[in-house]
Amino acid sequence: MERKQMSHLIDIEDPPVTLVDSMGKEFESLSPLSPACSIYRVPDRLRHVKQKAYKPKVVSIGPLRRSGSEAFKDMEEHKMRYLRDFIGRTGKTLEFFIDVVREKEAELRACYAETIQFSSEKFVKIILVDAAFIVEVLLKSFNSELQDKNDRIFNKPWLIQDVWTDMLLLENQLPFFILEHLFNSYNNETKTITLNQLTVVFFQNRLESPGIKYRWEEILCGDIKMEHFVDLLRHVQFKPDGDDEMATRRNMKLRTLTTPSATKLHEAGVLFKVRKDSKSLFDIKFEKGKLEIPSFILSDETEYTIRNSVAFEQCHCNENYINDYVILIGRLVETRKDIDLLVKQGIIENRLSNSREGSLLLNKLADGAILDQYNFYFASLFEELNKYYNSSWHKWKVVKLDVATGTLVTCQTLTR
Repeated sequence: MERKQMSHLIDIEDPPVTLVDSMGKEFESLSPLSPACSIYRVPDRLRHVKQKAYKPKVVSIGPLRRSGSEAFKDMEEHKMRYLRDFIGRTGKTLEFFIDVVREKEAELRACYAETIQFSSEKFVKIILVDAAFIVEVLLKSFNSELQDKNDRIFNKPWLIQDVWTDMLLLENQLPFFILEHLFNSYNNETKTITLNQLTVVFFQNRLESPGIKYRWEEILCGDIKMEHFVDLLRHVQFKPDGDDEMATRRNMKLRTLTTPSATKLHEAGVLFKVRKDSKSLFDIKFEKGKLEIPSFILSDETEYTIRNSVAFEQCHCNENYINDYVILIGRLVETRKDIDLLVKQGIIENRLSNSREGSLLLNKLADGAILDQYNFYFASLFEELNKYYNSSWHKWKVVKLDVATGTLVTCQTLTR
């Protein structure tokens, strides 16, 4: 009887997991989006235009660029030397600084736009080593007595030129607050100087741009909170002066999506001048046939700094005015004749090998930029330049003078 009863027992299986249940669990496991996010992967739309503009040359910084590449192996060892030097002068222990970073781990992870897959131990090590490296670069640059005679960055083979440009790549960033946190643990004579001051000293001469001295003073005074070095670059070199001016300039729909090149404008009677009282590269003024543009330096670093600033802006910012600036410059400079004209007028200082290289660089900077005709910073300038250029009176004036004198009269002579 007992055997018979046992034969009627049926195994009861767990009910199958429904799609609703499985997707519900996925919802619950999603990590929250953080407003602190400020470090991003460069969008493919921009990366495909010029990949090397976003890739470090000698030093990888932060968790986004940790690929295990052999190219950075020697520098990884050198970074450990810098960490050793930093800790040795503080009088504190390695364990102390590991704890300094570990207590900020959640806040640090929230600064990156993608989930960092490294374990806690690996993540903390990356941040500590790289943050100490950056602080040491700033300190050794400020005080040459801290430099070893065999230092590979400041002496043989003198890699600082590549290091500082690598420090301005979007994917190569650390949150500025962790640099401050580490630096504030420094307990010797550096109490008399702030990290903001070290940062300004390090970048000011390397990021040459006339007419923006007061922007550096804002950083020195601590009036500007920077997310990281690319954010610093955006503020110092590219940010227009004043929200009211920005609103006024944007309060206009762009009807014409292009503008004549510098040479064509010049032939139509436009006189180009350097804007000497500029507070930023955006202080461009057109009035009575005179186009005033703040001067800027064109060098190998220009492409890297501008492209990474555009990438940061498109990922992070509501106002894409650097995007609009490169569109304007790309319209003005189409050929080597255009850049030769702007060089002659003192607007561009071309440190590249020749005019062709300069014109190609400036003309291609706008590749990947987005022209929003309802929100374009230079909309009114485009309209004014096109109106002037299309005026038959200006063109007639050039032709009339040519016929009367029998000689070729330049636009500069015409407008004086």
